[in-house]
Amino acid sequence: MAEPLPPTRPRIPGSGLAKGLAVTLRTMTRKSVTDQYPDAQPDLPPRTRGVIGLFEENCTVCMLCARECPDWCIYIDSHKETIPAATPGGRERSRNVLDRFAIDFSLCMYCGICIEVCPFDALFWSPEFEYAETDIRDLTHERDKLREWMWTVPAPPALDPAAEEPKEIAAARKTAEKLAAAQTEQTGPTEPTGPTGPTAPSDPAGPQGGDS
Repeated sequence: MAEPLPPTRPRIPGSGLAKGLAVTLRTMTRKSVTDQYPDAQPDLPPRTRGVIGLFEENCTVCMLCARECPDWCIYIDSHKETIPAATPGGRERSRNVLDRFAIDFSLCMYCGICIEVCPFDALFWSPEFEYAETDIRDLTHERDKLREWMWTVPAPPALDPAAEEPKEIAAARKTAEKLAAAQTEQTGPTEPTGPTGPTAPSDPAGPQGGDS
């Protein structure tokens, strides 16, 4: 047997209209927040997620970004290149050379997974947002455009002075100190040179007294 419905409050005729008019009167007195874009550029936060910039020098074509992308909107082409041995008798090495890196922004949902999984910091968020196109096929941007957006990426925020020194910087500093100490041991301590005063101008004719 179905349970009876709870009693509902009786509706006052015209209450909906009164609520609507109250909202209208409340918003009429507020200051307009409409931005006259594109004549006036919006003041966006510096870390706005606009587009994705590519720092090509850091890309090793590991394909992690393309594999982890849930929309499969990253296209990468590459080929292998053989590097001759650096020393006689050494072994040749091969490396991946990037031929194409493109992102289809008509499919991208701006989740940022590609940036998070990149182990070599080759992808960054750029605040650039003016990339609208009239044809959806033009929203696939190649690496030249992604590299151009890379230069709009803001610098990272300054470190907290009270924060612990990053491990990478500490390791690099210790290595530099060891190299400097080893170089000092090889060359020996440098003898301090005494202060050199101003030299008197030489006079080949010898001093000539004023009292004669």
